[in-house]
Amino acid sequence: MKTKYALFLTASAAAVMIASGASAQSMDELIAGAKAEGQLTTIALPHDWCGYGAVIDGFKAKYPFITVNELNPNAGSGDEIEAIKANKGNMGPQAPDVIDVGLGFGPQAVADGLLAPYKVSTWDEIPDSAKDADGYWYGDYYGVLAFGVNKDIVTDEPTSFADLMDGKYNAAVAIPGDPRTGNSTMMTVYAAGLSQQPGSAGADALNAGISYWKAMKENGNLVPVNGSAQNLAQGTTPIYFDWDYNLLAMRDKLAGNPPVDVVVPSDGVVAGVYIQAISAYAPHPNAAKLWMEYLYSDEGQLLWLAGYCHPIRFNALAAAGKLPADLMAKLPAADNYAKAVFPSLDEQAAAKTATADNWATQMGAQ
Repeated sequence: MKTKYALFLTASAAAVMIASGASAQSMDELIAGAKAEGQLTTIALPHDWCGYGAVIDGFKAKYPFITVNELNPNAGSGDEIEAIKANKGNMGPQAPDVIDVGLGFGPQAVADGLLAPYKVSTWDEIPDSAKDADGYWYGDYYGVLAFGVNKDIVTDEPTSFADLMDGKYNAAVAIPGDPRTGNSTMMTVYAAGLSQQPGSAGADALNAGISYWKAMKENGNLVPVNGSAQNLAQGTTPIYFDWDYNLLAMRDKLAGNPPVDVVVPSDGVVAGVYIQAISAYAPHPNAAKLWMEYLYSDEGQLLWLAGYCHPIRFNALAAAGKLPADLMAKLPAADNYAKAVFPSLDEQAAAKTATADNWATQMGAQ
């Protein structure tokens, strides 16, 4: 039996192997290495988020010799990073091999030495704007800001931010909360800004968005309560902004009671990206890399699509004619998705500063 110290040396050597370009392994070598490890530890993957339940089941079916240990499915991105920090020398079941976090967590985790680089075989089909050039992290899926419409109450359906200004939507429109504390709300403000100033970015887009929502408040269309799925269903906020995958899953759950449409606005589309990464201290580095290969394969990407998250290879899959018609029929029209803007990390940081500086004064918020 290996001692704990020997196990630590083995894992450390594996991490060094990854960092030195071990992504050149063949799939046969990778599978053999993962089989010898026999386990993969994930964290923060709820089964109802982006279809992760089906993704995990698919991985298990493809590689039955790997046991998947799922840590804290309801953890947040910050919890995932802390789990790596807290388990640097821990080869036990509490040490995550892989993480799935918000885009903003990637660069700092690299700077802190928490991630190991690995480039999957489909690397070239991941947009450059959604990956670290050295392979330390890479986008996995994204959603766009959309709005759900309670069709029992709203019979003349809006299709754009411009439409929502119409007086027929008086006291009908809600956002998820306060953009100073919620990323999805900040991105809703940002998307509105793009509808007003196409091509703007960062603080300019955010400030244009504040002007839009201020006008919506003044004309009485913005409901002065936090939007929610429950309020949408009850009619308190019959038009409600959120990420498209949350709204689409909610639509299915309501099953027509009430009927809900999910609309991607035609004049301001903002995407929010999540990223994958391998821990620099992964106890099972080969299994971690095999997991990444599965996620970025056609099979893994389409399972995310079935969970209403746009896989990062969406455009490449579309160009290759690999998007199943039955899945696409459940999504809003593809034309508006093609307009999606992916704010950079610097642009998001500038928008966050503008939100903190200007939202309260313009909106009269406390």
